[in-house]
Amino acid sequence: MTQQTESESRKLLGRLREALAEQSDGQERLDRITRLIATSMGAQVCSIYLFRDADTLELCATEGLNAAAVHKTRMRLGEGLVGRVAKTGRAINSANAPQERAFRYMPETGEEIYSSFLGVPIQRLGENLGVLVVQSKEARQFSDDEVYALDVVAMVLAEMAELGAFIGEGAALSARHQQQVLFRGVSGQEGAAVGRVLLHEPRVVVTNPIADDPHEESRRLHAAVDTLRLSVDDMVSFAGNGDQEQREVLEAYRMFANSKGWLRKMEENIARGLSAEAAVEKEQSATRARLSQVPDAYLRDRLHDLDDLSNRLLRILTGQGRDGSDPMPDDPILVARHIGPGDLLEYGRQLRGVVLEEGSVGSHAAIVARALAIPLVINAANITTEALNGDPILVDGDQGIVHLRPEETVAAAFRDKMAMQAEALQRYASIRDRPAVTLDGHRVVLRMNAGLMADLPSLESSGAEGVGLFRTELQFLVRNKMPKRAELASIYARVLDAAKGRPVTFRTLDIGSDKVLPYMKRTEEPNPALGWRAIRVALDKPGIMRMQLQALIRAANGRALTVMFPFIAQLEEFEEGRDILMRELEREERLGHPLPETVRVGAMLETPSMAFAPNRFYERADFISIGGNDLKQFFFAADRENERVRRRYDSLNVSFLGLIEHIVARCNETGTELSFCGEDAGRPAEALCLAASGLRMLSMRPASIGPIKHFLLRSRLDEIKDVIDTARAEGAQSVRPAVMAYLAERAGR
Repeated sequence: MTQQTESESRKLLGRLREALAEQSDGQERLDRITRLIATSMGAQVCSIYLFRDADTLELCATEGLNAAAVHKTRMRLGEGLVGRVAKTGRAINSANAPQERAFRYMPETGEEIYSSFLGVPIQRLGENLGVLVVQSKEARQFSDDEVYALDVVAMVLAEMAELGAFIGEGAALSARHQQQVLFRGVSGQEGAAVGRVLLHEPRVVVTNPIADDPHEESRRLHAAVDTLRLSVDDMVSFAGNGDQEQREVLEAYRMFANSKGWLRKMEENIARGLSAEAAVEKEQSATRARLSQVPDAYLRDRLHDLDDLSNRLLRILTGQGRDGSDPMPDDPILVARHIGPGDLLEYGRQLRGVVLEEGSVGSHAAIVARALAIPLVINAANITTEALNGDPILVDGDQGIVHLRPEETVAAAFRDKMAMQAEALQRYASIRDRPAVTLDGHRVVLRMNAGLMADLPSLESSGAEGVGLFRTELQFLVRNKMPKRAELASIYARVLDAAKGRPVTFRTLDIGSDKVLPYMKRTEEPNPALGWRAIRVALDKPGIMRMQLQALIRAANGRALTVMFPFIAQLEEFEEGRDILMRELEREERLGHPLPETVRVGAMLETPSMAFAPNRFYERADFISIGGNDLKQFFFAADRENERVRRRYDSLNVSFLGLIEHIVARCNETGTELSFCGEDAGRPAEALCLAASGLRMLSMRPASIGPIKHFLLRSRLDEIKDVIDTARAEGAQSVRPAVMAYLAERAGR
């Protein structure tokens, strides 16, 4: 860039700062900005289009087009050249705009006489606010320097919009961070919570995007980068000679922190008129734009590293962000783009709920949230952009809905819902110690799922008759290195102590698919859910399983031990796993360690293949637990992590119930204990149908035990079975409508 162009760019930013500093309402500011941009760039037209909603752009200010079109001209996302810029987040530079395939003629604007078109997105860290456009009659391509200059101005506009510069009488933008916002995400964990936002990574607000002294800004940038590099060096040193893969990750992190190219781009931004903070954020926005376009998981992780480094650098420059000195709200609801299981566990049970922009129902964070029994909503797009620390927030984990800064009418209705739930919990407390016996005399055992020591107090409060599934992988997932055998033995012993003689079923390590250990090399697979996971990993790397089995035997210390192998797909896998356990028992005996009083060995039935396994499987297994979540996704060929399909298939489909009945019959023939474990066990209609299909043991999250017991105590399984059989005979695809009608009729009696 020449000194003259640099000077013009800085001059434009200086004029922009003056326009923004003058006292005026939002519309006047926008009008003044379009005039000075058009004049500075020698263009006949400058227009600002802003989003009115997620799919609609509106012409909010213009210099050169018909003034009567302001607030009248609107277009859909992707419509016309302006809509394409907004949709793609990329600039369009055309010397002959009317001849472009995507051009849309807007007669009310009078723009047909202008040939040249340059449009850039108005965006901040991946959030699109609108489009900034310049046009001229002369047919010409705008230069790279002109594109850069307009891009910088668009970024400054986005920053000023963040600070409310365009709010007031006649404003084109509504006040940011003041309006109520509804987010529709996905339920990761059921429940409801009212509280205040606690941002995991508080948003850094850049209050000085334009700077006077580039030398001072460059000095500030270099000082901040030096501080950042020292902190990263400390992280690498702390890792020391520990886990090699963790060290390699940190070394890659350090490589980015020392990147000369990254620093050079930020220096160029400063030279063109931006402050140090704005220069960092401009490159961060570019990184996030690239993130959305990269299909390779490894490269995405590296770009996440660069994004994280940018956040750290911004906090150093601004002094903003949580450093432990900010008080946590009394009723915190954590809001984050994504979060690891270790970080989530550090917050612990003091959280009322969690809302994430990213993640899946099977992610580490979802597993920990379920273990902590707190509501979780995932895929709440852009909530970290909208939310500020301390904002009031309502989380509906049942529906996957979040209300940020809700109106009082919404908040009152939500509080009423929570009061009704609390009243129901009081009713459930009165039946806590009663066995779940239906009106026609069928006893159904209700157990709880767990994965952390923090879960165990729920054994008493929920009325669970034991732990039907203890997920042992959480102790591996929340560490940055492999736990030692003695550590695991201590944890498992405390679990058995807390159970106070109630049965506990330990599921051996279930990793792979969506559960990847931080210290284990990730293997990219085209379909991880059907790939190298669970028992397949354990049998290929038996050292880990042997160590875990030794820890379980020592934890039992003469007490009963129940072990279950996950994701068994064929008889040989179960027998091989069982043989390893038997050999470890013999080894422990030789070493003089006390053996468990009894040992029961079972399997999770999660693949349809095992419903049709040889009789030997059912005869050799001491018990079988149907893993409902995986079994359903494989039965329907519907990935439960894919929101487009996972809700299209019904647990009460007659085919799926037929499979369950087939498994029940196989277990009845061999006298094998059978249970059902999964989300459906904790839903009243599903639980009643499972019990009516012959299942007499259900395992679920602790909060579901009260409601399920309440329904069982008031139901007759023979009547529900008749409803199922009748619906099936009538050719119904799902028995759900008939069962819900039956339950509604009973409730009205």
